[in-house]
Amino acid sequence: MPEENRARVRWAALPSAPYVVLAQLFMAVEIISNITASKGVELFSGASFSIGPVQVLPVVTDGAFFLFPLSYVIGDVLSEVYGFKATRRVVWAGFAGLILAAVCFRAAIGLPAAWFYDRTEAFGQVLGATPQLLAAGLAGFVLGELVNSYVMVALKRRSGERKLWLRLSSSTLAGELVDTVVFCSIAAGAIGIATWGDFVNYTVFGFLWKSAVEFLVMPMTYQVIKLVKRLEPSYGPEA
Repeated sequence: MPEENRARVRWAALPSAPYVVLAQLFMAVEIISNITASKGVELFSGASFSIGPVQVLPVVTDGAFFLFPLSYVIGDVLSEVYGFKATRRVVWAGFAGLILAAVCFRAAIGLPAAWFYDRTEAFGQVLGATPQLLAAGLAGFVLGELVNSYVMVALKRRSGERKLWLRLSSSTLAGELVDTVVFCSIAAGAIGIATWGDFVNYTVFGFLWKSAVEFLVMPMTYQVIKLVKRLEPSYGPEA
């Protein structure tokens, strides 16, 4: 076949494999956390301890407490290696994914159940997040992750490749504080928290727990960042 008669075929350039994997994990963690957060959880229910008006034990939290901190670890890796703009794209993609999940859950709840399906009410209770809880998840997620990434990148511009520990620590505290306060303020009523003491417990525990997990896994975050930098052929200063 003559060269001029051949159809032109075009392909888009593939993004880097590490970036794609991190983005996928990030969005999966966000969607799973948004579902599991609909369950109110009480830890150490057999104990009772208070400091003044603030209840310390039992601990009141939600079902996402064990997974959600991972999203900030992934966000730190994305911010350190790819910069604020690339991380922001993943955050907005995650936001869109959460909206899509909520719409699909609502559509599935509204579909007529088969005669043999006897779990319609439970299905709706688990996946039918109230608008209040959905708004809490979306607002806390976007604001917290963007603050986390912004602080991480801003500090890197000052210190270069040095002081990674400072970037990770500062961005964690800033992002988790914003996320926790925003989310808990909106979501508390939706999961059944009705007293001021429970709200303070819920918010303080959420912030301390998420921050503590990130600090505990910081050595692992260091190693993941080193690995991604080594695997990423395009790694260099942000444009």
